[in-house]
Amino acid sequence: MKIGEIEAGEFPIMLAPMEDISDPPFRQICRKLGADVVFTEFISSEGLIRDAAKSLHKLDFSAEERPVGIQIFGHNVESMVMAAKVADEANPDFIDLNFGCPVRKIVNKGGGAALLRNLPLMLQITNEVVKAVSRPVTVKTRLGWDESSRPIVQLSEQLQDAGISAITIHGRTRAQLYSGAADWTLIGEVKNNPRMVIPVIGNGDIIDGQSALEKKNQTGVDGMMIGRAATGNPWIFREVKHYLKTGALLAGPSLQERLDICRQHLLTSASWKGEYSALLETRRHYPHYFKGLPDFKPYRMRLMTSVKMEEVLSTLDEIASAYMPR
Repeated sequence: MKIGEIEAGEFPIMLAPMEDISDPPFRQICRKLGADVVFTEFISSEGLIRDAAKSLHKLDFSAEERPVGIQIFGHNVESMVMAAKVADEANPDFIDLNFGCPVRKIVNKGGGAALLRNLPLMLQITNEVVKAVSRPVTVKTRLGWDESSRPIVQLSEQLQDAGISAITIHGRTRAQLYSGAADWTLIGEVKNNPRMVIPVIGNGDIIDGQSALEKKNQTGVDGMMIGRAATGNPWIFREVKHYLKTGALLAGPSLQERLDICRQHLLTSASWKGEYSALLETRRHYPHYFKGLPDFKPYRMRLMTSVKMEEVLSTLDEIASAYMPR
């Protein structure tokens, strides 16, 4: 599958853009463990054009992360075009437009999924960004605003006509947020629409190889994107790919590998964003990194409350001693 001229893999499994999760340290780990394409955290267009330090920092990526897309969000045409040009100068493989984030603070400002209630503006932004940048533009969106408004089949045609090179569709409406089951029926209708020629990527409720194969067979999509199920579980990419290729389950990571990846994640995060932020943001991964270990609660509480790097590293050493006795 290609996004523009960028080779993304035969059936790419991608890491979704997620705030405070899909940062460079975690993207590097996911690429190492099988993710074919990764995306930055979503970046405010207004932050980029104001040179806000946090937004500019999110443009960082390394060569080993490629292919990588920079995702931006906003609701003002001029701001989105200017931000896309800034992102273009960072030399990613493609630029992704966020028209699907359901978070209230983004929607209330007119960004993300709010544009599903203003399709002319969404299409205008897309048209202008495509014309303004030198590399492929992709879109991530949802089925629609709510059950009474799910225009994704026609909307996908219109976005393709506006010049995008691929579309990722999350199988929920904005009203659903992340509740209920993702509905892949309309994703399949988009993919099987004879007018569609760009890659169609499915997203929502891919939690393992079995669910990936089921959705692939159901819809015929060109690739899949994994979001929340990758948190603290970067091995999901190699496991899904192995199952799609062989139909067999791949053994999960050993405790030694989980500890090694956890340490790498924490230390790389600290070097990239500072110790304090790394300690806070890595906490959301710990329950998943060590899921299934018996009587783990005391260690988990220490990991979740430690405020110094040496405390976390010491706890990881204790976990190794307790669960891998020599």
